[in-house]
Amino acid sequence: MNKAITDGVLLMPPAFADGLDVWSSGDGTSGSDTYLNAANAALVVADQDFGSCLELQKIESTTFVRYMGQTPLLPGCYLRVTARIKAISGNFPEVRIAGYAARGDGSEVTGLTTSGSSTTLTAYGDVVEVSAIIGAGNRGGVDLVWGREPVYGHFGLDLTGANGGIVRIDDIEVEDITSVFLRDIVSTVDVRDFGAVGDGVTDDSDAFDAANAVADGRTILVPAGTFRLETDIAFDHLAKFEGTLSMPVEKMLLLRKNYDLPTYIEAFGDEGLAFRKAFQALLNSSDHDSLDMCGRRVQVDGPIDMQAAVPNRDEFNTRRVIRNGQIEATGDVNWDTVVTTSQATYSTSDARTLTNVTNAANIEVGSYVEGVGVGREIYVLEVNAAAEKITLNAPLFDAVGTQTYTFSRFKYLIDLSGFSKLSKFNMSNIEFQCNDKTSGIMLAPAGPTFELQECFISRPKDRGLTSIGGGCQGILIDRCQFLSSEESETVENRTTIALNVNSNDAKVRDCRATQFRHFMCMAGQNHLIMGNHFFQGDGISGGVRTAGIVLQDNFTASVISGNYIDNCFVEWTNERDATPEFSTGFSFSSFSLTDNVFLASDVADWFSYLVVKPHGSGHFLNGVSVSGNRFRSINGTITRAERVDTSYADLSHEQNRAVYFEGNSYHNIDEQASNPLVVAHEQNTNSTIWTIGTNKKLPFESYCQFVDSVALVGDIRNTANARVFENPVGRGRIGANEDEFTLEFASEVRGLIRATVRMDKE
Repeated sequence: MNKAITDGVLLMPPAFADGLDVWSSGDGTSGSDTYLNAANAALVVADQDFGSCLELQKIESTTFVRYMGQTPLLPGCYLRVTARIKAISGNFPEVRIAGYAARGDGSEVTGLTTSGSSTTLTAYGDVVEVSAIIGAGNRGGVDLVWGREPVYGHFGLDLTGANGGIVRIDDIEVEDITSVFLRDIVSTVDVRDFGAVGDGVTDDSDAFDAANAVADGRTILVPAGTFRLETDIAFDHLAKFEGTLSMPVEKMLLLRKNYDLPTYIEAFGDEGLAFRKAFQALLNSSDHDSLDMCGRRVQVDGPIDMQAAVPNRDEFNTRRVIRNGQIEATGDVNWDTVVTTSQATYSTSDARTLTNVTNAANIEVGSYVEGVGVGREIYVLEVNAAAEKITLNAPLFDAVGTQTYTFSRFKYLIDLSGFSKLSKFNMSNIEFQCNDKTSGIMLAPAGPTFELQECFISRPKDRGLTSIGGGCQGILIDRCQFLSSEESETVENRTTIALNVNSNDAKVRDCRATQFRHFMCMAGQNHLIMGNHFFQGDGISGGVRTAGIVLQDNFTASVISGNYIDNCFVEWTNERDATPEFSTGFSFSSFSLTDNVFLASDVADWFSYLVVKPHGSGHFLNGVSVSGNRFRSINGTITRAERVDTSYADLSHEQNRAVYFEGNSYHNIDEQASNPLVVAHEQNTNSTIWTIGTNKKLPFESYCQFVDSVALVGDIRNTANARVFENPVGRGRIGANEDEFTLEFASEVRGLIRATVRMDKE
């Protein structure tokens, strides 16, 4: 680049032969004395070395020679001022290039270095060349770094040292040598050319803005150094960072042309800081909907508080995506769980609140709550320290009164809990490498349709993905893997949980989870859980197993279909009822378990694949379909595929209605349930009342309530061995366990029939 050529900028001063009236013996400003008719100056027309030149006697302590014309100082432009000089007689002076830095109004910009290094003349007649480079940027080789404030200069030279000597000075040259500092003359704009200092202290914001303003499609270069920026900076052009940036937390760097994580890592040097700054830009710019990590691994030694990275945003409701990379936990100290114990009071009249909480200020939002009568995955949603009150994400099933609770604040690689609401946020193709140091992701307290797609949450310490409130509404989890850190533990010693949901409409599809205590704890309604493979076994013969899926609300309206459920089971509870005894409502209802593959090995014979666990009396099944499933046990048999956990209460079997348990296959299952159930019976002795058992083949060992139909398999004959044509009366709920039924005939008969019976009311 050469402005004299490309833009016709006049840089070169006129020759001395053109007149000495434009050459000042002062600072070069208008009105200063000139060398025209000066007693100590003369024009020499034909010097053997210089041709025409200025002969000058040094008579002042500093003798100035300045061109009075205004040589422009353009942003990004570097000038070299050169003078050739020789001593003629008398004392030998020192000589240096110098200049006057001027603002647009002609006033001097003070505080700058205005002269170059001095050279002493040592012999008469020897030609000595002195030069200096002037420019805005603090680059290597620049002698006079003037920044962006001066807009023109008066250039020339100074004679210092002993007086009396006579010298001759060739015509002074000013040339544009910007190309020396440019790697690519066409494509690069260096922020130093606009006054950036890069000392980590000086605010270089204006220089960055100026470079962006003139880049015009060229790459903005941030060279080596630390550049402090005190304001928001937006680059509309490609940026290349060799140095690093320092910015206040609340100030933003918006890279509109190369918005990706590697560029932010180059810009800030620190991977964790770069990730936070890139996320800050993601939520404060409409230019990009996604942050591409470009396959980079980000190592962090503490939780990433995502809201703290964006202090100007308490909520965000526009789709944004972070994708394609890895986030890994390192170090140890910053991941420690914060545990607080406090006494508090619970009442069902305010079922999501703890009151009279001692030391409430010490309890963090997002803390996991443990205590007597507290269900699984209960978290602190809000803390009102002044009122000594805590809001929970769900009711407690049996905690009325005052007791001591334990509050454990797990740490998370990605912590979104600082947002009051975060909607339509997506994380895709990311591995969260927890390394048994930390948990994976904590969601915001509110906001629908968080998406996790094709991600790995590997070896979480406590939890994979945690919802402490409604941030899981409509959550979409697709093609993800949850890999436990507890694979070496026996099942009963595992504590980690892959994910939980508090709100409605979750979709969990085509995921894989290994050896957690639970794969999912699902409160709320209308969930679709499809195509997943989760397994939780160990090598203990006759071992216990834990639930893979826990449904925490009795009215679930959910579908579990097409999953491979390996060495674990589906548990259905009402542990989030503040008053768990049934009074009104639908009870355990609206649930479909279809076309799943169930497999267990080396388990205790009491193990079952579907367990209903009422936390209060009076509950029943209502609108339940279990069909098309494959139930199999290897290395031993199990008694039943389904059962009721009566730890708190049994089902009210007489109230069951609309239960369909059919089309399932059983392998190494002793009592194979079905409803409706077809029972074959051969009556060998004549009797008016045939009492027939169901052999525990009705689901959940329920009552045999109704006889729907009776089909004759052979002849019905009386005591005279005559055929009898009679339709018997069927009555259910016979026997001590009410799981038998009778067929009543008008006379004593015998024969072979098939009866269809039901355990429910239709």
